[in-house]
Amino acid sequence: MITGTGASPGIALGKALVIKNQEIHISKEEIENIEKEKNRFIKAVDKSKKELYNIRDKALNELGKEKAAIFDAHIMILDDPELISKSLNRIEKEKINSEYAFKQITDEFITVFEAMDNDYMKERAADIRDVSSRVIRNLMGITVIDLSILEEEVILVAHDLTPSDTAIMDKEKVLGFLTDIGGRTSHTAIMSRTLEIPAVVGLKNITQKLNDGDFVIFNGETGEVIINPSDKEIKEYRDLKEKYEKEKRELEALKGEVSITLDGRKVELAGNIGTPKDIKGLIKNDAEGVGLYRTEFIYMDNDSLPTEEEQFEAYKAVLEPMKPKPIVIRTLDIGGDKELSYLKFDEEMNPFLGYRAIRLCLDKKDIFKTQLRALLRASVYGNLKIMFPMISSLEELLEAKEVLNEAKKELDDEGIDYSSGIEVGMMIEVPAAALASDALAKHVDFFSIGTNDLIQYTTAVDRMNEKIHHLYNPFNPGVLRLIKMTIDNGHKEGIWVGMCGEMAGDSRMIPILLGLGLDEFSMSPISILPARKLIRSLDYKEMKKFADEIINMGSAKEIEEYIQKYF
Repeated sequence: MITGTGASPGIALGKALVIKNQEIHISKEEIENIEKEKNRFIKAVDKSKKELYNIRDKALNELGKEKAAIFDAHIMILDDPELISKSLNRIEKEKINSEYAFKQITDEFITVFEAMDNDYMKERAADIRDVSSRVIRNLMGITVIDLSILEEEVILVAHDLTPSDTAIMDKEKVLGFLTDIGGRTSHTAIMSRTLEIPAVVGLKNITQKLNDGDFVIFNGETGEVIINPSDKEIKEYRDLKEKYEKEKRELEALKGEVSITLDGRKVELAGNIGTPKDIKGLIKNDAEGVGLYRTEFIYMDNDSLPTEEEQFEAYKAVLEPMKPKPIVIRTLDIGGDKELSYLKFDEEMNPFLGYRAIRLCLDKKDIFKTQLRALLRASVYGNLKIMFPMISSLEELLEAKEVLNEAKKELDDEGIDYSSGIEVGMMIEVPAAALASDALAKHVDFFSIGTNDLIQYTTAVDRMNEKIHHLYNPFNPGVLRLIKMTIDNGHKEGIWVGMCGEMAGDSRMIPILLGLGLDEFSMSPISILPARKLIRSLDYKEMKKFADEIINMGSAKEIEEYIQKYF
């Protein structure tokens, strides 16, 4: 048995599909049989085209014409007679291997396109690079795993899963995730909970221990993984899966019930989502709203900046079906571990402390204003609340609000409607913001505490670094005191305070946060009904005393031991 970090609850049993990111090293080789080499190249091009046609058709059926057009562009590249003939000529003239010849030719094309002034043409360089990689992998016999087309149900095993991996994958065929790296707040962990797919992360070398087709079973809550289990172990896990599914069915009885304590303290239980598709999970789990809509996925699931119209449709698609429930939409939070292929940034020593989120938006106000216009236009379709990420000073907040006012004025001048009662809030995820929350609270309608980054920045711990991950601890007294300060300062100014970090759905933390006075808990949809069950069993006055005792303790260990003993 191997143990990692349980990232998303549930029991998974199935065959492993191991994704290994092999580096491609291409060496120049002299070829004797030129015709045979040219035929090998043509076969690889044809195979690549067939793969792209399959992906295109799937994208067309599931994602629509716009997303399918990306793959049409890739097919067109392989249909370009100049690209293919130049590659064949080089193979013949220089008597060299196909991989080397094709890489040389495509690199020349990429250089030309990247040098152009036209942004659209520059973006085509990325398409050529993708196509080149696909053909070369096929030439070298390296399997190109397309996660959007999975032939059978699998457990995905990877060093890590990127946001684009989870965006395109065939979720109906994925039984679970296992990764080498990550913790409970890594992208893989957060997305697995949103998608309600069991996951274990931080397994260090699971990609080396598992081979394609190995049968694997795991518990997404305890983090236990068994490779090629015995019949007895398989039966135990099937029984465990049945028990887990039964408990889930029992929680169904809480749908439609109020999230209220025994002594009448009512709170809001909302969900965190990344795309309009996630609305199904919110409705299924009876969310009382959306506490965090991560808009960066609209940008990441695109090969160019999304237009105002594209964004308007995406926001409307969440606001309309959830009306009149509150929908908190966070403005673009790109940077750190979230990159855009079409928006190049300078390499940074500390990207998490660098050019990202609101800093990027205030520097590129054209991008920011396009998003704000789309949000304002969509506001007439539901109960929208706009939230700015990573605010670290009053100056940033006021500047962001000014851009919002400019967007409103533009729409006024154009005679375009938007809601007049939109609440504007900000995330508290930088310690400086928590410490200045008394001043910031005067200029917003709400705070939402982003604990994933607040813990990281307060404790100076990279949450993806396995060697120091144990220091990334939500029970750290410094973190809890910043949360208390934020809630108290918000309430003094008469604004509500929510939390959209993973801490909000942690059953060990909910009693503390309730006692500290948190108004809204936003979490992965899968955590909503268990959280409601817990809150309905607690007494608010008692939890206030409980939280007061904890906030004065000196260490995370002392706090954890006290919680365990108390409950």
